[in-house]
Amino acid sequence: MTTIRLRATGPQTAFDALMAALEGIDGVERLEELADLMPHMDDDDSSSAGLPDDIGASDVHAVEIEVASPYADTVTATADDVATRYGLVLEYVDDF
Repeated sequence: MTTIRLRATGPQTAFDALMAALEGIDGVERLEELADLMPHMDDDDSSSAGLPDDIGASDVHAVEIEVASPYADTVTATADDVATRYGLVLEYVDDF
C-alpha cells in the first residue's frame, strides 16, 4: 500500500474534477481531503497584506490517497492530467 499526499491549488470546480477522477481509479483504497490545521496568522501591516494570495483568489486543498502500490503511477499521472486540463497547481508533499 502506498500513501500519496498532495496539495492542490485552484478553483473548487477543478478540485472537484480531480477528486472524481481519482475516485475512479482501480486500486485506490482511500481518498480523503484533509482539514486545514495550519493557523493563519496574517498581519494587517505585513508587506504582503492585500496581495491577491491573501484575498483568497484560489483555494488550497490537502489530499491523502491510499493506493495499492502497482497503481501509484496511475494516480499521479491522472492527477497531473486533470491539473493540466483544469488549471490546478499540484504539490506532492511526500516521496513515495
